[in-house]
Amino acid sequence: MGKRGPKEELPKPYRMAVKYDEECKQILEAYCAQENVNRMEAARRGIKKLKEDLKEE
Repeated sequence: MGKRGPKEELPKPYRMAVKYDEECKQILEAYCAQENVNRMEAARRGIKKLKEDLKEE
């Protein structure tokens, strides 16, 4: 018997647990409400924004 649920076009096999402070919590909650996304989608967007700060090797 296979996996249940719809197949994802872009599977997300990696997990992450993060501790954050009250300020980060408030920012995250406000962003999620504004953009109507869940916390993990907001985190993915934040991580992708870090790409522009990467230095070329």
